[in-house]
Amino acid sequence: MKRFVQKFLFAGVFLFVAVSCFAAGNKAVWSENYLQARKAAAAKKIPMLILFSGSDWCPPCMQLDKTILDTKEFAAYAGKGKFVLFKADFPRAVKKPAAIAQQNQQLMQIYRVQGVPTIILAGADGKEFARTGFIPVSAKKYIEHLEKLLKKAPKK
Repeated sequence: MKRFVQKFLFAGVFLFVAVSCFAAGNKAVWSENYLQARKAAAAKKIPMLILFSGSDWCPPCMQLDKTILDTKEFAAYAGKGKFVLFKADFPRAVKKPAAIAQQNQQLMQIYRVQGVPTIILAGADGKEFARTGFIPVSAKKYIEHLEKLLKKAPKK
């Protein structure tokens, strides 16, 4: 009986991990902790893609998510280790933890963000080297746009 329970639990854990990996493979994984994102970017020696968004109230933000950032194409592209993804979100319907809300507000001031959506490409040191926003194009075209911006990254 003990072996049966162990096998059942193992199968359950395996299924959970498989489903989680599948879900992560279909969507890009965004950090909400700026310092962790910078550390990850430094460790991997890649830049950060910083998204400032109003995910539940800003029509261009929602369109950016739907047509580009939440697509399988973008998830596959981001999964190639081009950059570390960080999202500073300012939703109205969902309250963020106080530390995250304060961090995001400070980052909006530091990067002088005037409106959302704003995408900033920055080095692991946090220094901005490119800025863009929503462009009503396909995910493929947006990825090509990001590739052009990545060429502005400081040489290592």
